[in-house]
Amino acid sequence: MTWSVTARGAHQPDNTAFTQQRLPAWQPLLSASITLPLFFCAGLAFIGLGLGLYYTSNGIKELEYDYTGTSGTGNCSMCAAAAEGRASPPSCQCAWYFSLSEFFQGPVFLYYELSNFYQNYRRYVVSRDNEQLSGLPSALRHPINDCAPYQFSAAGLPIAPCGAIANSLFNDSFSLWHQRQAGGLYVEVPLDRTGIAWWSDYHVKFRNPPLVNGSLALAFQGTAPPPNWHRPVYDLSPDPNNTGFINQDFVVWMRTAALPTFRKLYARIRQGNYSAGLPRGAYRVSITNNYPVGAFGGQKRIIFSSISWMGGRNPFLGIAYLVVGSLCILMGFVMLVVYIRYQDQNDDEADEE
Repeated sequence: MTWSVTARGAHQPDNTAFTQQRLPAWQPLLSASITLPLFFCAGLAFIGLGLGLYYTSNGIKELEYDYTGTSGTGNCSMCAAAAEGRASPPSCQCAWYFSLSEFFQGPVFLYYELSNFYQNYRRYVVSRDNEQLSGLPSALRHPINDCAPYQFSAAGLPIAPCGAIANSLFNDSFSLWHQRQAGGLYVEVPLDRTGIAWWSDYHVKFRNPPLVNGSLALAFQGTAPPPNWHRPVYDLSPDPNNTGFINQDFVVWMRTAALPTFRKLYARIRQGNYSAGLPRGAYRVSITNNYPVGAFGGQKRIIFSSISWMGGRNPFLGIAYLVVGSLCILMGFVMLVVYIRYQDQNDDEADEE
């Protein structure tokens, strides 16, 4: 059989402008007069945005304190000494005293920070049961194998919540006190512990199992708490709307961090006389030091921070924009020099021809 241009085969596309790629198209010619202004304009835009982000980040106030307990870090060092060499250290009380010489503009956020804690380790990340955390009764009694070795207790009871993430729940607590006058009494500053978790986590991903005779404790009957917990999950808070799997601290902790040094929100200061910020004066942070970090060489910090339109302090974003903008302008000058140099040679060759 002889092939013909007019004979259309079984796999031959239609003879249309679309299938034969004959549609009109615009193909820009990237000449120097177009490319160089684009590089310079992009560089200036990136530098301007980077400067704005960088100075905005530097304008955010932060006050932090390392209460790990190393020598010379205040009375929290006694807690570290008491916990040394113990797998389950006793609860210890320590305090951080500081003074503000000027008004600390609000809203003020209270964070805790852990370092050298690799929450991004794969075995750690998958060590959870999402169906159990969503309140399914069947998953409550039969946790998945990914939770091992925190799947069942030594007595054979299913652990709720199961997994390594839940077992390592951060359990230090803080309270803030303000001395309004020198030599006066300390007054407790109200800490707002509500709304600290992501909306999608709190309202979608985490649910308590159905109540049994109106009791959450009966719903968890027949389960055991994680080995490192000192109380069951249904007793995390006296507030019935903030206990069990929907406890705000628990939900915040269960969202794992990508880097070994991370912060998690503990509370907001936005109530009463402190809604606009922290006034001048002396302060005390009372710390219940429960969480051991010596086994993995970690550090613990407490941080007071204000925010801006871009969120918390993050100088990296501004620096990244500045670096990219500077590279764009540098490359623009390099291409400009190359263009001027070789343009003269092209002009000379054109004249010779």
